[in-house]
Amino acid sequence: MDDMDFLSPFERLLEDQCAPAVVRAIEAGESAQALWASLHESGFLDALLPERAGGAELSLAEVGPLLQALGRFAVPLPVAETMAARAILAQSGAEAPAGPIVLATQGHTGPVPFAKVAQHALIDTGSKLHLVDLSDPRDAGFHHGLAAYIPAGLPGVVIPRPDRGLMPLLAVMRACMMAGASDKLLTMTVAYANDRVQFGKPIGRQQAVQQQLAVMAQKVIACRIAAQIGCAAGLDPSLFAAATAKQVTSAAAPVIANIAHAVHGAIAISAAYDVQLYSRRLHEWRLADGSEVYWARLLGSARLAQADMPSVDFIARR
Repeated sequence: MDDMDFLSPFERLLEDQCAPAVVRAIEAGESAQALWASLHESGFLDALLPERAGGAELSLAEVGPLLQALGRFAVPLPVAETMAARAILAQSGAEAPAGPIVLATQGHTGPVPFAKVAQHALIDTGSKLHLVDLSDPRDAGFHHGLAAYIPAGLPGVVIPRPDRGLMPLLAVMRACMMAGASDKLLTMTVAYANDRVQFGKPIGRQQAVQQQLAVMAQKVIACRIAAQIGCAAGLDPSLFAAATAKQVTSAAAPVIANIAHAVHGAIAISAAYDVQLYSRRLHEWRLADGSEVYWARLLGSARLAQADMPSVDFIARR
């Protein structure tokens, strides 16, 4: 199946329903119900569900381009998380609630992206998954941010936990969204460099700016490849696939955001300009679900535990 069969209509939906003005309004506290209703009615939330449950039964690799589109359009709702939660609940025979769902791991106490606009949370406690109502999350305090802290000990429905828990899957999905946001920043930055004239010529013709754009493009392509590697492992990815996806994208995030702001100059921090919509997300998602340091340590520890094995063999086997 061609990825474009699903990606093109999904992007048309987001282009029509999730313009930057809508994103800003939701970040400012307006209701996200209209956007959520459009996504719900589209059927894309059930992309990972098996056909017997009314879904499209797509693999995570097939859904990967859609997850990148979520980052490219700065969608202010936990769409990827809800897709995954519905598939996990269907596998266990539990009924999924109608509203947006975030995924969280109890061992990581940081703010959960999109928890502020979610109605439910699927929480990995280390032994089970708990589906809880999310009526009163604690705001993380980010300017126009949608992340929030989830209180501990909420009662809910208990379902079986995947073998590796939710952390690797969260890392892969976040890597996909970061790859999409990075791609959007690159497109915007190249266009601005070609349009902005200084000293009689576009700044994009200056060698120093060209070098920065080349670095940015390399990082964006690396993010895209890393996200694809993570998605290829499926809904229960190995720690190594997840670590590859999240370490690469998290490490690239500040470089990409910094170059975008440097090329755009002071206008990039303006609330009325779109660059900050994406750079803010890159910085937030970089830390969510384990930063590049967290995943690099995990990979490094695994490598050192098999120090007698050549690195090529270690990579090939993993």
